[in-house]
Amino acid sequence: MLKITDIEVIHLRVPAMDADCEWGEDAVIVKVHTDKGIVGVGEADSSPLVVQACIEAPQTNFYCNGLKRLLIGENALEIERLWNKMYWGSNYMGRRGAGIHAISAIDIALWDIAGQFYGVPVHTLLGGKYRDKIRCYGTFIPADKPEDNVAIVQGLKDQGFTSIKFGGGVMGDDPDTDYAIVKAVREAAGPEMEVQIDLASKWHTCGHSAMMAKRLEEFNLNWIEEPVLADSLISYEKLSRQVSQKIAGGESLTTRYEFQEFITKSNADIVQPDITRCGGITEMKKIYDIAQMNGTQLIPHGFSTGILLHASVHFLAACEQGTLMEFSQSSSPLFTSLVKNQLQFDNGYVAVCDAPGLGIELDEELIAKYRVN
Repeated sequence: MLKITDIEVIHLRVPAMDADCEWGEDAVIVKVHTDKGIVGVGEADSSPLVVQACIEAPQTNFYCNGLKRLLIGENALEIERLWNKMYWGSNYMGRRGAGIHAISAIDIALWDIAGQFYGVPVHTLLGGKYRDKIRCYGTFIPADKPEDNVAIVQGLKDQGFTSIKFGGGVMGDDPDTDYAIVKAVREAAGPEMEVQIDLASKWHTCGHSAMMAKRLEEFNLNWIEEPVLADSLISYEKLSRQVSQKIAGGESLTTRYEFQEFITKSNADIVQPDITRCGGITEMKKIYDIAQMNGTQLIPHGFSTGILLHASVHFLAACEQGTLMEFSQSSSPLFTSLVKNQLQFDNGYVAVCDAPGLGIELDEELIAKYRVN
């Protein structure tokens, strides 16, 4: 038995608390401590203070527990049972959304612990790795002026990326601006590079999305991501029948239950669970199986810290069809420096880590510098 003795929640933030915060500039990570000195790390890509409350809250009733009180004294190696205990014991305040984000962070840390305990990488615990490296696509937030994106794309090409995606910022606000940015990016990327766009649901309606997809056909987009909210399954289904590009979505969804509905009813070509939101590694396995059974490609969302990257790499390495992953181009120190032993990126691919657990070494000085709580 490996007894859980504490769950430490760490809130990190680069800007001041009252300043605007961009993707990658804040983070919430957890450390799960055990009585044998093994410490697992995980994270949730969510609102840090909300996740902290989900973990540290006192009991209100037997369906409304903070996750920490559910796990103290439990055997850290019984991962699936503990996932179910957290889900059941927090379902009044959890069940979806931030409650599952908090479970995700702890679940990732438990897999890290198990790998360290048994002396094997997490991908071995998941059944073994299919590949030693995973192809990456570089993700960036586009510059407001279309012409300013040329240098960004050239920088990605120089790094060796053969696939890129952009979204956020002004993307989705104005049809003509969207067109101009996509045109500039495609011309800079050349005809051979894969190009994807992410609307963060800002196209809003099926009709507008279909019109824009047809307008952008000349640029040969590989996929269009989250043109509308993932809740709008009918819009996804109608859109997928009208446009030539692949349709992707699902980063905001949690648990196998939401993903089962999305995969079977949206007719999306690509589903994009985030391992730090959807329920962690334990739930991601189930979502992958649902996707495989329904002919849907799973390409995880991932735009946070190196903890998310490590967890996603271990998971994809153990998936027969885990051949593409997102690689953030954030310049935030929480992405570039939080994990001291960053994954090795070379010519469009990231190497699969074979160290025990997730193989993560955190920069404690950086944590001290940016820690809020």
